[in-house]
Amino acid sequence: MSYLQLVVFDMAGTAIDEQNAVYKAIHQALEEAGYDCSLELVLEIAAGKEKRQAITDVLTHLIDDEPFDTMIDAIHEDFKQKLDVVYASGIARAMPDAVEVFEALRQKNIKVALNTGYSREVATLLMGQLGWSVPQIVDALVTASDVTRGRPNPDMILEAMRLVGVSDPKAVAKIGDSAIDIEEGHNAGCGLVAGVLTGAQTRTQLATAQPTHIFENLTELLGLI
Repeated sequence: MSYLQLVVFDMAGTAIDEQNAVYKAIHQALEEAGYDCSLELVLEIAAGKEKRQAITDVLTHLIDDEPFDTMIDAIHEDFKQKLDVVYASGIARAMPDAVEVFEALRQKNIKVALNTGYSREVATLLMGQLGWSVPQIVDALVTASDVTRGRPNPDMILEAMRLVGVSDPKAVAKIGDSAIDIEEGHNAGCGLVAGVLTGAQTRTQLATAQPTHIFENLTELLGLI
């Protein structure tokens, strides 16, 4: 990967440790709406997705009929309120090696971008709590609300490439903790598409999306450069 020009990192579970707060909030909102499901099911189905779509997909799995928009909207609104309370408490922490990896990449003139299934409002809140900013810590931030199509479509990666001036997807790496991150990377044509075992999904779950690599932590990326 000597030709690497850009690494796109997922946020929660990859660059940021928020103890799966988002999926716990989705699980709680579903349970309180009367839908019996496990947190493990939510993690399997919802990980990495735009959050309204994540709720839709879990509901579609749980019930026989297509979920109504009003049903989805009500659960999504409850989820957002629950997540606001949790995030306001300052629960988020940087993954132990995240900033060091960002710095090592940028010292090699490799751009660093964050992308996320969160809205820009939530992503900006998390960035502020960590003291992260563009361009001081990373070169770009792209959120689900910045593009027309969320994961597994490649739109967020393509937007990150546009923002930092990289044109060749083979010179881009995508790193994430869910299978849908890996699918997103493949759909963008990234030269390296890696899962990392610090977040929502297991090695077996990540392997279903056929990543080029599976890392125990972000530092392992540096050994490939």
